[in-house]
Amino acid sequence: MGGKIAIITDIHGNGAALKAVLDDIDRHKDIQHIYCLGDLIAIGHETNEVLELLFSREDISFVKGNHDEDVLKILEGHEPMGMDSKNEHHKWIASKLDKKYIPRLTSMPKEKYENINGKNFLFIHYHINGSGHFLPIEERPSARGLDEIYGNFNVDAVCFGHHHFVHHFKSNKRLYLNPGSLGCNYAPFAPYAILQVGDSGQIDVYFKDVPYDNREFLLSYEKLNVPAKEFILKIFHGNQQVRKGK
Repeated sequence: MGGKIAIITDIHGNGAALKAVLDDIDRHKDIQHIYCLGDLIAIGHETNEVLELLFSREDISFVKGNHDEDVLKILEGHEPMGMDSKNEHHKWIASKLDKKYIPRLTSMPKEKYENINGKNFLFIHYHINGSGHFLPIEERPSARGLDEIYGNFNVDAVCFGHHHFVHHFKSNKRLYLNPGSLGCNYAPFAPYAILQVGDSGQIDVYFKDVPYDNREFLLSYEKLNVPAKEFILKIFHGNQQVRKGK
């Protein structure tokens, strides 16, 4: 596989943002492959649009996120755990999911290892413990703390998501990278990252913010009466639809 890849994560059912990013990636003719690091669905309401965009392509590898897991568990008949509003939202998302996408979602691994131009990469939604469960979010991450988690891993780079902010740490052991949530932002921008793995072993990182029109996406929370919409619009989108005016 070639030396230039794109990293996307935490799309969260935002089809407008995803389309803008995929269009931008396609303009980079030298990007060989895309790695999608989980949370394809939930929070945003464009579930089937997002999955159709992603699964119609042959150049994307996936790992599963916690929201993907939660929705799949509901579809398997398990009663959701956690806050009532979150459970109601996930049940609504599960009810809208086109069942043809379930096998592909279910088959996604939690972690994926790749050798890219001689460098060993780990792609994962977030750090997991020995039981395969995601760890709580570390609000003040550091290279030292990440080295404690991945100290014995034979990898040169760990790419992850889940925490919606950009992380870019480098220790004397490896690179740690989170490009930020593609679908949840306080401004009409969709972030992702491009990595160039050079023949000499260097890993160059480019962060991109792709502008897009998010007005219809935000206003549709009200039109569709999405469960937990007030919380979602405030916490994950900074109430942009209020600032723009309804």
